[in-house]
Order: sequence, then structure tokens, then C-alpha cells
Amino acid sequence: MKSIQQLLQERILIIDGAMGTMIQRHKLEEADYRGERFKDYPSDLKGNNDLLCLTQPDIIKNIHLEYLKAGADIIETNTFNAQKVSLADYNMQSLAYEMNVAAAKCAKDAVQEFNSPEPKFVAGALGPLNKTLSLSPDVNNPGFRSITFDEAVEAYYEQIKGLVDGGVDIILIETIFDTLNAKAAIFATKKLFRDSGKQLPIMISGTITDASGRTLSGQTLEAFYTSIAHAKPLSVGLNCALGAKEMRPHIEELSQIAGCYTSAYPNAGLPNAMGEYDEHPSDTAHFIEEWAKEGFVNIVGGCCGTTPDHIRHIAEHVKSIKPRPLPVLEESFS
Repeated sequence: MKSIQQLLQERILIIDGAMGTMIQRHKLEEADYRGERFKDYPSDLKGNNDLLCLTQPDIIKNIHLEYLKAGADIIETNTFNAQKVSLADYNMQSLAYEMNVAAAKCAKDAVQEFNSPEPKFVAGALGPLNKTLSLSPDVNNPGFRSITFDEAVEAYYEQIKGLVDGGVDIILIETIFDTLNAKAAIFATKKLFRDSGKQLPIMISGTITDASGRTLSGQTLEAFYTSIAHAKPLSVGLNCALGAKEMRPHIEELSQIAGCYTSAYPNAGLPNAMGEYDEHPSDTAHFIEEWAKEGFVNIVGGCCGTTPDHIRHIAEHVKSIKPRPLPVLEESFS
């Protein structure tokens, strides 16, 4: 079976689309989120999508299957908020490890059931946390932080351990709006690799939040890349916040500075007045096809609002286009 590194040299790989969009289609109610195990839980649980890996694993596995059937090479675990910092919103901090093991199993089961002759990879998804290390939540106290670096590392370490124990193939640090949070995730990942003796590829994906081309914590794209290059990631890229049309100049810039493979999975356009995404799969695919022809990308897919239809169209549009070649770097990071 070919490794992901071998495949990336041969063709553009496809990462899946939105998990939340697909979960919303099921119109789940409070009782669905609770299942039998949590029917008497004291907190409201509706909206805790990561919990569904425990209470509705078949729904999650079938969403993964839909993306695999649409042409995804890489599927992401349903663990965007599955660490104890974010799970505190539901008083479910103690379930973080178990939730990540279960999420990895849902994805691995889908790959096994799909039974493709081509290799398929499970990426353990780490979201950005719902607390930021670089910015104060109190406008009257700029020096205040609601979380420390060590607390962020501890939360990520537990999550990564669950994902690795569950059998993921890749660690994906995604939707980064604060690079210091990402550094905590990188530190935790490397620490787990040292402690466990296992090494997995790391994918890193930031999010540009406005037309200035900066992250929410104020970094330019080049500064962001320089800040995380020491992790020696398999790929670095952008996802979320922008549709493909708005993301294009930033992906072009990243493709020129990144010494590793590049990834891009934009939203299905920008949200409408109701906060929903209207961009048709064929439109998203045309934008991404143009990036591919320009030689900007190695891994493409979709974020908020995208569906298996979007992924199917994207996969079809880029399948015969050569991937971006890795640049020859003048200097390497030690």
C-alpha cells in the first residue's frame, strides 16, 4: 500500500467536506444527542457534535462513508471540539479521551467498510480551542488570558493520545486563528510522539479571517508559516472563513513560500444573510480547478457548507491535473 507521501508526488489528494453541515441534515434533537447513556445528564447536550461519536456512531460513520464514496482520500475525525477546554461548555471534560478514541474508530470503520483498493487515510482533527492564548477576552485588561500555554498543551495531549490510540494515520491541526494555540497543539503532538514512540505526519491549516490576509491574532500568512515551519509538517494550508473565490490570493501566496505540500479547503462561498452557504458544487470545483492548473495545491477539499456533492465535483475537476511540485529550498529548518 502506498504511503501518503508517495501519493502526494503522483496526484492532488482530496480531503473531505464539512461534518457539521452533514450532521445538520439529520435534524437531531436533544434526545438524539443524549442517547441512552446520557439521557439523564444534567447539561443540555444538543449541538455537542463530537458526542455523537459515542451516542450515534452509525450516523458519523455513514457521513464518512459518503465522503469516501464521493472521492475523498483523507477523512477527518469528528473531533473539532473534542478536548477538555471546549467540552467544558457541556461539563463533559472527563469524556475527552474516550470521545477521540470513538471518533477515530468511526472513521477507521468507514474506511474498512468502503474497502477501497486505493489507500484512504484518517486525519485526527484538532480544532483551535474556544479560548485564545494571544488575545485577552477582557478589553479592560489586555494582559489577561483565560487559559495558559501549559493548559492548552495538556488538553491537546489528551486529545491526540485518544486519536492515536484509536488508530488515526495523520494529525491535522486545523482552522488556526491563533498561532500560539497551534504551537501548543504542535508541542503536544511532538511530546506524544516522543512518549509513545509513534510518528505520524502532521498537517497544519490556518484560517485567514478578512481581506487583509491576516489571521485573527494579526499574523500575515508568511509570519504564520514561519511560526509553524519548525514542526516539519507534511502540508500547510488554509481552510474555513473564506470561500474559494476570496481564498485564491492567499493560496497563491502560500504556494510560493511553503517548503512542504499545500492544502486548501474553503467554505462553500460566503454565508448568506441566514448564515447558510449557497455556492453550488460545480462553482466551488471550478475555482479549485483553476488553483490546481496554476500549480498552487497538493490537497483540496471543502469546509463549512460543503457536502459530498462538492467533494465529488472537486475530485472530478482536479483528477487529471498535476500536483504542485515541492520547491527546492535554499535553507532548511533544523
